[in-house]
Amino acid sequence: MKLSADEKDLVEDTTMYRHIVRSLIYMTITRPDLNYAIGMVNQFMQTPQKPHLDVMRHILRYIKHTLQCGMFYEAKS
Repeated sequence: MKLSADEKDLVEDTTMYRHIVRSLIYMTITRPDLNYAIGMVNQFMQTPQKPHLDVMRHILRYIKHTLQCGMFYEAKS
């Protein structure tokens, strides 16, 4: 999906959007497959709009269905 800052449909609760994006950024440590998508929604944290929120919901659904994926770091290494 192509995202832009030209939309006029702003998200009502921007603090919720920012909180979720920050949490997703933290998740990229163990889920490098999410880097690009989360980087895209991160670009619009100042003025998030409905399409950006839809993409973020899509990312959250993807995470829900791929919980078994990720990287595990042992304490020894």
